[in-house]
Amino acid sequence: MSDLLSLADVEAAQALLADVIKTTPLEHSMLLSAAIGMPAWLKCENQQRAGSYKVRGAYTRISRLSPEERARGVVAASAGNHAQGVALAAGLLGAQATVFMPEGAPLPKVAATKGYGAAIEYAGNTVDDSLAAAREFADRTGAVLIHPFDHPDVIAGQGTVGLEILDQCPDVGTIVTAVGGGGLISGVAVAAKARKPDVRIIGVQAAGAAAYPPSLAAGAPLTLGESATIADGIAVMRPGDLTFAHVSDLVDDIVTVTDEDLSAALLVLLERHKMVVEPAGGAAVAALLTGNLQLKPPVVGILSGGNIDPMLLMRVIEHGLASAGRFVRLSVRTGDKPGELARLLAEIAAHRANIVDVMHTRHEPRLSFGEVEVQLSVETRGPDHSQTLISALRTSGYAVTLFSDTP
Repeated sequence: MSDLLSLADVEAAQALLADVIKTTPLEHSMLLSAAIGMPAWLKCENQQRAGSYKVRGAYTRISRLSPEERARGVVAASAGNHAQGVALAAGLLGAQATVFMPEGAPLPKVAATKGYGAAIEYAGNTVDDSLAAAREFADRTGAVLIHPFDHPDVIAGQGTVGLEILDQCPDVGTIVTAVGGGGLISGVAVAAKARKPDVRIIGVQAAGAAAYPPSLAAGAPLTLGESATIADGIAVMRPGDLTFAHVSDLVDDIVTVTDEDLSAALLVLLERHKMVVEPAGGAAVAALLTGNLQLKPPVVGILSGGNIDPMLLMRVIEHGLASAGRFVRLSVRTGDKPGELARLLAEIAAHRANIVDVMHTRHEPRLSFGEVEVQLSVETRGPDHSQTLISALRTSGYAVTLFSDTP
């Protein structure tokens, strides 16, 4: 298609960004290599300035505005990463930035965006709602809209990630990356396919916000009716027109992952790689860990962002432990006699499980006379350990009900 970007466009953006961005590391992953049976590497854009790859596209776009356009200011819409990228780039280039964010945008991302000097406005519950408000603001004030993904300069800037991957791993066979609106994967595909036409490009969407699979099936961008995912960074309701053209022409596959997959991936990255990554940023790893991808070695997964709310991180860790069979919530009914609670806890301790919290209930209509309910959160070493513990409790005569997935 004639409107697709070229390698020259991405190389020009790379020259423009040379003194602005970090060349982020490419780190080998022994765990992923073992999991997929071939060499695997992680491109650590979570270590980029402002915590994600977004500054690449934002700076490229704003730097190419005329002095008159910059004087009018810029406006953007984002759940957080594009907001920070635009705010940082605008500050470096002397333009005032206004950013529209969804009402539920993570507070650390809001604070960081303000810290880079942008004015914050809230609009709606999704990035698409905020984007509509940003467009209205641009029409009303003359500010220049910096679209989060659907602009040639933004795509070219994001594509510099692909050039770095080719420089760091020239024989790369497959690149896997998260997909929201499609700016990153479009730019990476342009760069990678131009330099290495046989490289596979695989995009990953959250199952609760996956607009690309139905759009590709229909041959045109479609708008989702709703979205529900912990990966706010890729919760985009509709592909861009320009990014859809790139994905249709250059991307080999788009897959989806569940929130459970994302939680498990973040836990692996935290525990085994000492990487703090947000749910969207771990999407590539989540997809690789499912074992359902058609891969050519070696494989590079892009960690696209690391801006996670600490409160969400706590919940994701717990969810990831549960998904991995290492955290179970259970209800145990036992007799209302002195020493019964101590006996139950001693049996759990004897099986080397760690009790996180305990709630002891005696006065509930659902309980029989002389019966108590004990609700516990327990850490175990994995699914087999959880099953052994629950089987032992049931063998001892306890009525056990699980609140998490049954091991």
